[in-house]
Amino acid sequence: MKKLNFIFFIFLLFFFLIIVRLFTLQVLNPIKSFPEYLKTYKLNPERGRIYDRNGDILATNELTYQLIIDPKKIVQENLKKKYFDFLEKNLSIDPTSLEAKFNPQSQWLPVKKVGLEQKKSLEKNSFFNFYFEENQERFYPESSLSAHLTGFVGKNDKGESVGYFGVEGYYNKELTGIPGIIKTERNIFNLPIIIGNQEILSPKNGRDIYLTIDKGIQKIIKEKLQSSLEKYQAKAGCIIVANPNGLEILGLICLPDYNPNEYYQYNNEVFKNPAISQLYEPGSIFKPLIVAAALESKKIKPTDTVDEDKPYQIGEYQIKTWNNQYEGKIPITRVLEKSSNVGMIKIGKKLGERNLYQYLIKYGFDEVTGIDLQEEISGSIKPFNQWYPIDFATVTFGQGIAVTPMQMIIAFASIINGGYLYQPRVVKEIVDGKKSYPIKSHLKRKILSEKTSEIIKKMLYSTVENAEVNWQKIKPPGYQIGGKTGTAQIPIAGHYDPYKTVASFIGFFPVMQPKYLILVILKEPSTSIWGSETAAPTFFEVVKELIVYYNIPPDKPN
Repeated sequence: MKKLNFIFFIFLLFFFLIIVRLFTLQVLNPIKSFPEYLKTYKLNPERGRIYDRNGDILATNELTYQLIIDPKKIVQENLKKKYFDFLEKNLSIDPTSLEAKFNPQSQWLPVKKVGLEQKKSLEKNSFFNFYFEENQERFYPESSLSAHLTGFVGKNDKGESVGYFGVEGYYNKELTGIPGIIKTERNIFNLPIIIGNQEILSPKNGRDIYLTIDKGIQKIIKEKLQSSLEKYQAKAGCIIVANPNGLEILGLICLPDYNPNEYYQYNNEVFKNPAISQLYEPGSIFKPLIVAAALESKKIKPTDTVDEDKPYQIGEYQIKTWNNQYEGKIPITRVLEKSSNVGMIKIGKKLGERNLYQYLIKYGFDEVTGIDLQEEISGSIKPFNQWYPIDFATVTFGQGIAVTPMQMIIAFASIINGGYLYQPRVVKEIVDGKKSYPIKSHLKRKILSEKTSEIIKKMLYSTVENAEVNWQKIKPPGYQIGGKTGTAQIPIAGHYDPYKTVASFIGFFPVMQPKYLILVILKEPSTSIWGSETAAPTFFEVVKELIVYYNIPPDKPN
């Protein structure tokens, strides 16, 4: 009897310990005891959209549907053939590629991503058992129109959606938003426990971004650039349209470009925006910057003359005018009109090496512009003590210095807007629900006086009116336009190739109160190496379109 009582006591104690343990695990601390029963799911926020300045959509989100078939249900050859034939006919899917992926033991065979209309059409056919998985993907309605500006959304090494290049990369954090989470207790069958803990933290969607870009301008300049690349047989090119007062970028196109909807089909190099990520030697469009610096430093006066009587000799180097013709004593304005390299060297000598170098820094050629686009690089200016006399000579006409197109346009803007060097921007405002956060213009520094700026604008107007090439037939009548051509030889293997150039034109209008600044760059045009015969006509074509687009009236006669 005692033995039975002892055994009963042992069983009772064991049973009691089990009850205590279960009470502890299931009531007092269920989550820590069974962490595998607590499931956490990430709720992805909706990525913010990108609009142009007028509210036209440039980047949005689109629902897509992954079409899926179940191989286990179509193992019979005749049934499988019907499936494959149907998919080939309706979705242009190669049966061979499907056969290569087909595994009769699998229940999951992704076939193709389809849109809503295709999904509805497929679902109407009751014979086939199709399944669909819903996904949200980035979509660019205008395709490649603003590819270098928007960038694209791809995947990182964790499979997460991330913005790359352009605005998508630069403002990725703002566009992405904040993920939410669901924490839920589940049983051994992975079903929610009704009386268990359930926590939901809703996601915060990304902010919308409105650009300074005008989609209408984008279309104009892309069409003109494509036409010019074909007409002049150029390898590549860029056109930038900006408001010089505050440096809002109204349009920016570089070709070749890519389709951000299909970014995975392109080489990585095409993703970089040449306007901010490639250096080039600007050539003669650089000359007005040096003239402005000399005027501001009071080293020359607008009424001064320089002696352009023969080639300029610097050691072993002889620098000539572009056509090897010389006019003797010529006014400063005439130096720009005929784009005289010899005249520019002499203006540079009057400015002085130290002053010249300091103005290159003031114009910002040793730093990034700070534009709100990903992947911007800086120009490079070597230390002053590493410059040779030939360097100081050639830089006065834009050779021997490498800049980005964006650096060039903000520096040029400073000499026509009253002397102000602004940080360029492509974002107008960021919108978070009902709250708007405008992006204001940022003044980096003042470089020139209003007086110097007024003088330069008049000189550049005269440069267009009295250029070596007569543009009166292609220039819109009744409008005062200022500007300068550039033809820079391309350095190859330590020397300049006279037959390979970067042709450019930078110009603005109206002259006395500039609202539009336009830079045209054509790389290696074959029909003519000269900017005056390639980039300049392209510039005037853009101007004509802007006049119509904005309904700009002619200038009033003086």
